[in-house]
Amino acid sequence: MADLEKAAVRGEPPAWLRELETALLTHAQVMFYGNVRDMYLVPGPSGWLLPDIRGGIWSCLERAGYRFLVVADPVDGVQLLPHTPEITAVAQELIGTRTGSGGRLSPERLLQVIRRVAEAGVRAGVLVDYAARLIRDPRQLEPEEHHFFAACEKLAHTTRPVRLEGEPGQRYNPVLWVVGGERDLPSWFTADNPALRRVALPMPDLTDRRTTAEILAPTLLPADLPAVKREEYVHRFAAQTQSLTLRSMVEIARLAAAGKEGGEEQTSEVIEAAARSYRVGIVENPWSRPVLRDQLIHADEGLRRRVLGQPEAVARALDIVTRSVMGLSGAQSSATASRPRGVLFFAGPTGVGKTELAKALTELVFGDERAYIRFDMSEFAAEHAADRLIGAPPGYVGHDAGGELTNAIRQRPFSLVLFDEIEKAHPRILDKFLQILDEGRLTDGMGSTVYFSEALLVFTSNLGMTARDADGRPLLTPDTPRDELVAEVTAEIGRHMAERLNRPELLNRIGDNIVVFNFVAKEAATDIFDLLVERILRLVERECGTRVTLAADIRAQLLELATADTSLGGRGIGSVLETALVNPLARALFAQGEAAPPHQTLTGLLPAPAGWEAVLV
Repeated sequence: MADLEKAAVRGEPPAWLRELETALLTHAQVMFYGNVRDMYLVPGPSGWLLPDIRGGIWSCLERAGYRFLVVADPVDGVQLLPHTPEITAVAQELIGTRTGSGGRLSPERLLQVIRRVAEAGVRAGVLVDYAARLIRDPRQLEPEEHHFFAACEKLAHTTRPVRLEGEPGQRYNPVLWVVGGERDLPSWFTADNPALRRVALPMPDLTDRRTTAEILAPTLLPADLPAVKREEYVHRFAAQTQSLTLRSMVEIARLAAAGKEGGEEQTSEVIEAAARSYRVGIVENPWSRPVLRDQLIHADEGLRRRVLGQPEAVARALDIVTRSVMGLSGAQSSATASRPRGVLFFAGPTGVGKTELAKALTELVFGDERAYIRFDMSEFAAEHAADRLIGAPPGYVGHDAGGELTNAIRQRPFSLVLFDEIEKAHPRILDKFLQILDEGRLTDGMGSTVYFSEALLVFTSNLGMTARDADGRPLLTPDTPRDELVAEVTAEIGRHMAERLNRPELLNRIGDNIVVFNFVAKEAATDIFDLLVERILRLVERECGTRVTLAADIRAQLLELATADTSLGGRGIGSVLETALVNPLARALFAQGEAAPPHQTLTGLLPAPAGWEAVLV
């Protein structure tokens, strides 16, 4: 910690405060926007400090020789920094009003304070905090509000810097505005105003988070912890809080300290749990269930029974899921904590089990298929359809409803999200996935951030399956060797994203998580046929109260019909069974009415003008 204190003494204030130091010489007014409700690293006499924006601004003015800062906001009225009897007497005489009394701050009263401070013969400044709350709508000002900002605009152009006795140069007594966004104040007041400096406050970077983690370390780590171990924990804490504010880090440290029961070996887990709870709430974490690791050991056999004919795809998907369970997804990256738990890109022929495997993985990891969230990306082919995912922007119909994707993740942060047929989405919509895959978060139309750090994302695609050679014949068929199938599908995915969509960065973020499915082989087609027939007959017995058995020759007839063309996979087999078995069986049972016997055998399927006819005995 001593080294940290020395670094703070030698260090510099944040860039936005250094910009304020310059603006005191050049601009009468300054507007701060962006990350204005955070805490900020400011060097103090004995170490780093973490003040809010008011404290940070005052630290800058104090170093520049200012005597006090008047802080005005529409809730608490007028206050002072520093708040001492001597300063209070001087300031109250200057601005002509009591400080610290609270009460509503009218535009007229605030304008009086601003004028007196800006034109004072003592070095001072005025900070208007929550400035956007002074008005109802910046686009439609009330007469009193319009007069207030018109007077402030004129003051910005007419105020002159002053040189006080004993000072080397001239400085303004600044008027400082704190707002959330650039458009929170009237555009005619802020745009093209050379006397108003606009300063954006960014989110903290990794260096800021590491320094803050060092400051907070004494509340989390044993005092006798070796320096190497300490550095490791500090780095992990900074990585776990990617995309969060320094204020969030303070809250996470407080949460972790309250939940710390064990020693050094539990520290990392406690910090990770606290960061997760801060992001997504106190929800049971299925990724940490001890039974999940046991389930993964024996999952291969169960998944192969459910997704027939895809042993390679099942094994590859399980590898990626296992990596997610261990928390090692993207381990080669410098900051992985906020990224999604795992990413899978299922590619291959239609009807071969891509969606079925996604459902099976949902049940395996989360124990509940309700954690499965599906988006058909063919519905998002238009650019404006992005509003459905994240919500309409402010001012548009449905703005307050939020987005389908952001709402779903907010309600179920631990879930599997399936984006079906991703290649059919508009390229601009795919830009949203860049942020999700890289930062693990997304901001909806209302400005709220949702986190995908505990979600498993699955994309499906049929890219490459319609490619044809010069003679118009399909390049890929059920007879294509697997190595050739994988190479061609993977290459087509790369070409599609890099050349047609011009989104090579999306492919980079998916990485090696592409899982290619096989065509349905003859043996697998027979197994799928048996599974679907059993499912149909079981449903008939439950719904119609009669048990139907297929004669051997009828079963063979149906099998030959259903598996004659396996290019459409299990979905094609199901379609044939619906036409040749379900429809005629439904007509025959309907004709029997209440007289249907408890057990029957299907002994004949006869072609007819209206379709197949079933013979039941």
